[in-house]
Amino acid sequence: MAVAMKTEQRTEIALITGASAGIGKAYAEHLAPRCKAMVLVGRDEAKLAALTEGLKQNGLTIYSLALDLSSSIGVARVMEAIRQKGPISLLINNAGFGTLGRFAEADLDEQQAMVNLHCNATLALCRAALPYMKENGGGRIINVSSLGSFFPLKNSAVYGASKAFLNAYSEALQLEVRRDGVKVQCLCPSYTRSEFHLRKSLTGVDNSAVPEDMWWTAEALVAFSLGELYSDNDAVICVPGDDGRQLAHQALCASAEKFK
Repeated sequence: MAVAMKTEQRTEIALITGASAGIGKAYAEHLAPRCKAMVLVGRDEAKLAALTEGLKQNGLTIYSLALDLSSSIGVARVMEAIRQKGPISLLINNAGFGTLGRFAEADLDEQQAMVNLHCNATLALCRAALPYMKENGGGRIINVSSLGSFFPLKNSAVYGASKAFLNAYSEALQLEVRRDGVKVQCLCPSYTRSEFHLRKSLTGVDNSAVPEDMWWTAEALVAFSLGELYSDNDAVICVPGDDGRQLAHQALCASAEKFK
């Protein structure tokens, strides 16, 4: 779904995590015509600098923060940026990573860092941004989850569980903030071509069996997400593509069968 964005409608102040590459970078590039300012957060300082330089050519004010949101120090710095850089009207919690392996043999620090990044950082940034959104009559939040959140992910147990948390949290949060004019989307992508799959922690993952037509580019995924966000569709859980929605439906039906 294409996103129609007029360059003169620069009203948003957006904060995007995981903005160095992949889905986060695509969000920044797609939102440039709609934003008057952005706060970009990522771990790769060089890539953030390159993205910032490119976006500034569109007349944007850009603040970039190279830090790790799995640490409490990193989260505190971004929360301070929310207080200092103006009322955030669009928050995109996209930063994340996955691992492959049996939980009983996993590095516990790494698994806890994943929970900190996916869950605790998301909670903290939502909590920091929401008072400003309420004060200004509304806002938008995207929490990037995963199609894997609907399944028990063998050998990626913490990843799947932390993403399932985002689904439940986002739906409950929307019930709380709807009357404040805040719209919450929980994006559940399936297979996306991005640097996520190139992480050393996912070495050994074989995606060769995934049909080519099930892969999304980051650009197409973000266009779909923003098309839904700025539409009248008030569904919180956003699963791109017919194949993805069918898989999610099958997973939910299978879960329901367990309670018989």
